Amino acid sequence: MAATTYERLKLHITPEKFYMEACDDGADDVLTIDRVSTEVTLAAKKDVPPSAVTRPIFGILGTIRLVAGNYLIVITKKTKIGEFFNHIIWKATDFDVLSYKKTMLHLTDIQLQDNKTFLAMINHVLSVDGFYFSTTYDLTHTLHRLSNTSPEFQEMSLLERADQRFVWNGHLLRELSAQPEVHRFALPVLHGFITMRSCSINGKYFDWILISRRSCFRAGVRYYVRGIDSEGHAANFVETEQIVHYNGSRASFVQTRGSIPVFWSQRPNLKYKPLPQINKVANHMDGFQRHFDSQVIIYGKQVLINLVNQKGSEKPLEQKFATMVSSLGSGMIRYIAFDFHKECGNMRWDRLSILLDQVAEMQDELGYFLVDSMGKVVTNQDGVFRSNCMDCLDRTNVIQSLLARRSLQAQLQRLGVLHVGQKLEEQDEFEKIYKNAWADNANACAKQYAGTGALKTDFTRTGKRTQLGLIMDGWNSLIRYYKNNFSDGFRQDSIDLFLGNYSVDELESHSPLSVPRDWKFLALPIIMVVAFSMCIICLLMAGDTWTETLAYVLFWGVASIGTFFIILYNGKDFVDAPRLVQKEKID
Repeated sequence: MAATTYERLKLHITPEKFYMEACDDGADDVLTIDRVSTEVTLAAKKDVPPSAVTRPIFGILGTIRLVAGNYLIVITKKTKIGEFFNHIIWKATDFDVLSYKKTMLHLTDIQLQDNKTFLAMINHVLSVDGFYFSTTYDLTHTLHRLSNTSPEFQEMSLLERADQRFVWNGHLLRELSAQPEVHRFALPVLHGFITMRSCSINGKYFDWILISRRSCFRAGVRYYVRGIDSEGHAANFVETEQIVHYNGSRASFVQTRGSIPVFWSQRPNLKYKPLPQINKVANHMDGFQRHFDSQVIIYGKQVLINLVNQKGSEKPLEQKFATMVSSLGSGMIRYIAFDFHKECGNMRWDRLSILLDQVAEMQDELGYFLVDSMGKVVTNQDGVFRSNCMDCLDRTNVIQSLLARRSLQAQLQRLGVLHVGQKLEEQDEFEKIYKNAWADNANACAKQYAGTGALKTDFTRTGKRTQLGLIMDGWNSLIRYYKNNFSDGFRQDSIDLFLGNYSVDELESHSPLSVPRDWKFLALPIIMVVAFSMCIICLLMAGDTWTETLAYVLFWGVASIGTFFIILYNGKDFVDAPRLVQKEKID
């Protein structure tokens, strides 16, 4: 079986069945889904009824069961990102969610409302930018992993051979994955960020590619998913690979990021920065060792760069991480703590060179992957930098971009693109491309996890901190605060439903979506807004005497401020918490 999926498809819809016709040259296959029995079979083009309603689609994301029954999710729009060694890479930009059922008359009013909410959750996940695919290339593996495979692996379907950590529609494809004969219709989709640029230095043209693969294990949103789970999967784990392609030679440098790998949580409670809580009863070493056992098997040596504050609320996490590394006592793991905010305070971002100098020798030891134009492996990457801050977003991305530039400098010199003594930072045209791409990568990762663009991207884009950048960081921080407290419960539920961490049971007697809110959740915010509004109205419509006006202003002012502090004191009652029952998540 060739490691490709069908590129061109037509969807034919009848009241009884969905027909997905393969339109590639020489193809006669038609994937048929019975809308009543849900049976999936393989047919031929002659089996498609002429009466069917037909439309083009660009891929099958999969199927999911909601209250009303099964739904088919298809890709309806795509954008070309670029070509990867003669393989086209696409971004999926629009989707359609199609019900197997022709009517909803079999549902009660409550079931109808629940089904509508579940549909909104699926559509929310699909609306988050960053779904990528290729019908001819395995995007889930690094160049290094793909170079070390057997002939049997090369003959597997894209779905079979994919790294399941990065197949975001793995749950949606479970029915197709059980039937190998239909695997050419099963399209693995990656979530994260990809950019591909054709660049020139010294008149020599090369392709520069940046890929971030977001793990679907322990996936979620900023404050509801932290630390690790019992299997050792880390929250917000992202594998980032930088690739250079020049004259047939290919070079790759891989880094990872992920939450501090112990059992800890940081649930929103209306405070700007909720206090992180380290679990006092969990077996931290068990999860910690599981995490790094898998990391060492996949990547080799680990250089851990912990960028959190070494004082205040973040200090216990830094101490816990350092203690766990010391207790593990593995010669494959080295730990470096660098207090980013302290070292780079007062916009002294030039002090990042302290960290780069500290890890320079380690980076040279880890190396990078390089294969020549004849397919011969010249050098291997023997390990990775695993960077983290609290969110593994803003501080982490800055450090990763600097480490990647240092590696790229060595690669381009070895390939003969850069002359001896030339510095990458001096190539103004390429530097602009490089910095903007890494800033775009930061924004994509941040939007997927925290709900807003990244902070500190002014430094990534320009190489310096600016006043405008500080203002934009303030604005993004404000938006993050709102989303993390008042909409992230829905976002977390959406991800859990999409990834199969929660499965809808239409026979369930009690819907998790029908859990009533505490009366304070509805009443007190309204009282606060009304009281604050009345305070402003009293100021604008002053009475005959200032004494009377002042009395009204004081009354409504005290009412609004008092209500605000009641809300703040009872913060957990007002945050938008997840409502779906999830698989085991140890906090």
